[in-house]
Amino acid sequence: MAIRLNETALRHARSLVRDGDVVHDERDAWSEDAPTADEENGFIESEGWTEFRHWHLGIDDDANEETKEAYSFPYGDFRKVHRCAVISLESRAGQYDHDEIRDAAKKLLDLIDEG
Repeated sequence: MAIRLNETALRHARSLVRDGDVVHDERDAWSEDAPTADEENGFIESEGWTEFRHWHLGIDDDANEETKEAYSFPYGDFRKVHRCAVISLESRAGQYDHDEIRDAAKKLLDLIDEG
């Protein structure tokens, strides 16, 4: 498994933050705010895999791109960036030595907190 930073998703996240499409929630809120499996499936069905990919900072090029396995480190709920999701993914990326994703998440969090 070779997870790398999904640059397209990062650009999408930055754009959303700049447009004010952010939920400034608390650190531990992601467990409540994260989309459910059914919500993910509904989003994929209506918007497709390309749009689903745009909501994850991690991408595994070895996995089938039309499976959820290929995408990790979600940062939002398919409508807005969630501050709590970015905090969570920054921590998790650092824990598993995905330094590029961790560093991108830190910069994204800084952008959120500037707003």
